[in-house]
Amino acid sequence: MNKPAKLHPRNLHHGRYNLAELCRSYPALQAYLVLNPAGEQTINFSEPAAVQALNAALLKHYYHVDYWQLPPGYLCPPIPGRADYIHTAADLLAGPDGVPTGKQITLLDIGCGANLIYPIIASRSYGWRCIGSDIDTVALKAAQLIIDSNPPLKGQISLRRQPDNNAILRGIIKPDDQFALTVCNPPFYASAVEAAAANQRKRFNLKLADSPQQRNFGGQQHELWCPGGELAFIGQMISESVAFASQVGWFSSLVSQQSHLKTLLAKARQAGAAEVKQINMQQGQKSSHLLAWRF
Repeated sequence: MNKPAKLHPRNLHHGRYNLAELCRSYPALQAYLVLNPAGEQTINFSEPAAVQALNAALLKHYYHVDYWQLPPGYLCPPIPGRADYIHTAADLLAGPDGVPTGKQITLLDIGCGANLIYPIIASRSYGWRCIGSDIDTVALKAAQLIIDSNPPLKGQISLRRQPDNNAILRGIIKPDDQFALTVCNPPFYASAVEAAAANQRKRFNLKLADSPQQRNFGGQQHELWCPGGELAFIGQMISESVAFASQVGWFSSLVSQQSHLKTLLAKARQAGAAEVKQINMQQGQKSSHLLAWRF
């Protein structure tokens, strides 16, 4: 499969997947290899187990994560795009000597899910200390098993449960916390119907002919949609961020729809942010945006 052509320079996932190398690192991937119409080896991207095996192979090969498994039906995100967010966000922290590394930098991932992708990439790429938060106890249990099963992640990543389903930062950021950066992959859609329609369009574009209800990348309800979608979610996060202005260097979130950026940029400025940035990212045919603000 061709990989995005405009990934961040520090992203490890430029070019095509080297399936032979990935299989040597993670032999279980071999079972999911198929031939495309051109006779080239690939995987069946319509099969959730194949997508999870590919992610496990990428994490093993590039980040030395030996164990990575998800509960059935949980979000299994494309790793190259997630890595792009981390490296792009890392540039916000860069000084004359480049991006700071080591445990003196602490990252907070809002909605880490069971996959723990952002903390894994951040801790393994930069040595940062990472905290992942989520409302889902099943996701947090799976994420904790990933940490416990991989010595390089112990002492680097810890987890917190959000006790209030109506809060984002409140209840997670404690009075003594200091974070250099927060990241977030918000629920993009405003309803289950909207999420299902987007999934069907994606499967059509990828020429996946099986059931449109099946998500090759998975996703629980709270991972995919919430009332008001990403516009409402990020807007609430901006409002809550005011209370933690002195405890966080940069707040940030992924934004999937360009049409939402004008409203969110204005909201961040109205909240009193001293600096607001919109950074566009391109992964092949897919465009996404990083919204960042600080006080």
